[in-house]
Amino acid sequence: QVQLVESGGGLVQAGGSLRLSCAASGGTFSNYKMGWFRQAPDKEREFVAAITRSGGSTNYAVSVKGRFTISRDNAKNTVNLQMNSLKPEDTAVYYCAADRDSGLPIGVRVFEYDYWGQGTQVTVSS
Repeated sequence: QVQLVESGGGLVQAGGSLRLSCAASGGTFSNYKMGWFRQAPDKEREFVAAITRSGGSTNYAVSVKGRFTISRDNAKNTVNLQMNSLKPEDTAVYYCAADRDSGLPIGVRVFEYDYWGQGTQVTVSS
């Protein structure tokens, strides 16, 4: 079983940038596809970005494509989310998640992921 811990959240002005990191432990990190999700107050958790086990393929929500970049370092057991040109509507708790399924396509739904971090708050002020 893998444990996930997110970091890097905070308060930023609109147009600014943040870099989220997720550190994994307790499992073989390279065996998992990894994803980022977010949940705003009174809204359902939604897909943001995901990456295959090797890092060779990625998938993004339409709302963040071109602004966010997901990457992973299997040697360091980390997955990152670089967020640029942030907007107030990006405000949410961001969660890192791991998917044991080795196949494609990359999962975009909450139930496809097996392990979750505790989340990190991102607040974008206007």
